[in-house]
Amino acid sequence: MPPTAALRDPTRESAAMRETAPSVHLIARPSVDLGAMRAYLEGVGGASWLEHREREAGGAPNDAQLLIEFCGRVCYRSWEPGLNKNVTRVRRDQDEYFGNLLSSLHGSVFEHASFTFAFRNVSRVFTHELVRHRAGSAFSQESLRYVRLTEIGFRVPPALEPIRDQVVSLVEQLEEFQVSAAQALALDEDGVPFAVKKEITSALRRLAPIGLSTDIVWTANVRTLRHVIEMRTAPGAEEELRLVFDRVARIMQREVPGLFQDFGRADDGSWLPEHRKV
Repeated sequence: MPPTAALRDPTRESAAMRETAPSVHLIARPSVDLGAMRAYLEGVGGASWLEHREREAGGAPNDAQLLIEFCGRVCYRSWEPGLNKNVTRVRRDQDEYFGNLLSSLHGSVFEHASFTFAFRNVSRVFTHELVRHRAGSAFSQESLRYVRLTEIGFRVPPALEPIRDQVVSLVEQLEEFQVSAAQALALDEDGVPFAVKKEITSALRRLAPIGLSTDIVWTANVRTLRHVIEMRTAPGAEEELRLVFDRVARIMQREVPGLFQDFGRADDGSWLPEHRKV
């Protein structure tokens, strides 16, 4: 059977579109070596600061917040009064300390703590916009050059609900094409070199919708997270990004409340900081 016939008449039965929904998974957070930190502090005269933080946290301080406070205090040697003759007052309360960092826009120390998120079933619309935030970020995305499309997961955006049936029908046709094209091009025949499979798989992705579901892992430091949350929950941001970053914002307020203490959620879903451009 010639390839064109196979494309017109796929051998498999039509399958219903796999409808998906984005999910957000925080998979990594900072980890502090308390022993190494203590050894440094003993040398500079700041061990009592760490002892205080451990005691008030019952022996298990928040590593991300501890790390950022540590980095900030290094700048001024502000562990205890008297260590720096220019510092006459040392803030003991951690939230007050972070509030001062935020209000003084001392944002560079926020770059020391990074968090890693796995985004599941987001669209390539989402990932194309996310990767623009390259400063302070790292990305690893499912590659459609290597991963063949045998089904197309898809989320119907709210704006397309009035024409849902047409959207679903179109996505199902595109999915059937991916399968029948692979059959027509004999991708699963014995002896097909991997290089050939890769080339054809890469070519076929050009005929898939940009809204298909995919996965991406994103690592970002706290300074970047603050910026992206504000930008991507704003009223003018893309709908899917607003949905996902609303969840990211909620996670970050639970994880490091001191570092996001100035963020509030508006009635329109925007997350707005009191101190911008930190």
